[in-house]
Amino acid sequence: MAASRFGTLVRQFSSSAVRNQLVTPPVQVFGIEGRYATALYSAATKQKQLDSVEGELKTLKKLIKTDKPFAEFLQNPTFSRTEKKDTLTNIAKKQKLSDLTSNLFGALAENGRLNKLSGVLDAFEKIMSAHKGEVQCVVTTAKAMSATNEKEIRTVLQSFLKPGEKLFLTLETDPKLIGGMVVYIGDKYVDMSMASKINTYTNLIKQAV
Repeated sequence: MAASRFGTLVRQFSSSAVRNQLVTPPVQVFGIEGRYATALYSAATKQKQLDSVEGELKTLKKLIKTDKPFAEFLQNPTFSRTEKKDTLTNIAKKQKLSDLTSNLFGALAENGRLNKLSGVLDAFEKIMSAHKGEVQCVVTTAKAMSATNEKEIRTVLQSFLKPGEKLFLTLETDPKLIGGMVVYIGDKYVDMSMASKINTYTNLIKQAV
């Protein structure tokens, strides 16, 4: 059943003669959002429109963040699927968006999934990042890093990458960590925070009492 629904998504995004031959993305993304993003990636790859579609989706993502009425429209359940599809079709025409991006709107609207659009955009961004050889890494510390520490952590993280891979580093702060850091690199997770250690010691003491 799931395979059948996924095949339908691919057909909605592409009219190519080889549309049923799915192009496997470089990284797996999950959920409903992941299925739409994967179908779009496959269709855009086969039509050699990855770069243009990526640019359109980045613009769309900014629009959702900056245009509150538009963001609310996507989430508003009082509009019918037809109304939403027609509105988005007109937007796509005015913005001169590609057929692939327009079809994404149509597929989401027809299936009542427009509230998942932001998640689809995030999933597609993740696929494209992997496609470019970027390895997503998030380092969270209690306080902002100094330039020297950032340079050091970049050097250490880069040593874990394979030839041709590029580090895409995001630095975040969370005072709750107290000290140390939490690192996400690709699908790996390392918690070296002081808060984690305190929590571990606290649990050990409770167990011993």
